[in-house]
Amino acid sequence: MSKNLDGQIGTVAALVRSTFLVNAVYANSAREYGLTQQQGQLLCVLMAQPYGMSELGAVLGLAKSSLTGLVDRSERNGLVQRAPDPQDSRAVRVSLTRQGAKLADEFYTETCRRVEELASGLEPAERDTLAALLGRVVTDNKVPTVFLEPESTR
Repeated sequence: MSKNLDGQIGTVAALVRSTFLVNAVYANSAREYGLTQQQGQLLCVLMAQPYGMSELGAVLGLAKSSLTGLVDRSERNGLVQRAPDPQDSRAVRVSLTRQGAKLADEFYTETCRRVEELASGLEPAERDTLAALLGRVVTDNKVPTVFLEPESTR
């Protein structure tokens, strides 16, 4: 991936490298909270609402066996709980426990702060433009809502 003549990187390199940057921040934050990246994602997704296992698998992009292991480990750690689905007696819904909700809130708040710092060198108008353009990319590609915008920047 070579640079353009004016020293700026192209769209592909910018998107791929920004993914690595955000993933590294997310992974470091998760590790500091005693979570794996996938546990952090699970907690952040469940902050909005409980989900059925198939819905969770689709949102997180995990195979059934991987998701079951993730939920099992998170349940053993007291972060999530399974309960019968009121609409389908054969299914379960996964939700945060009180401990899981507290940890999710702390992890989410700190991770948002760290990710927001990545763009601290941009002017407010530039941040708005970046958000609008990336928002279109995300929307156009139908990316599931796995991370909500923090209240402070809405």
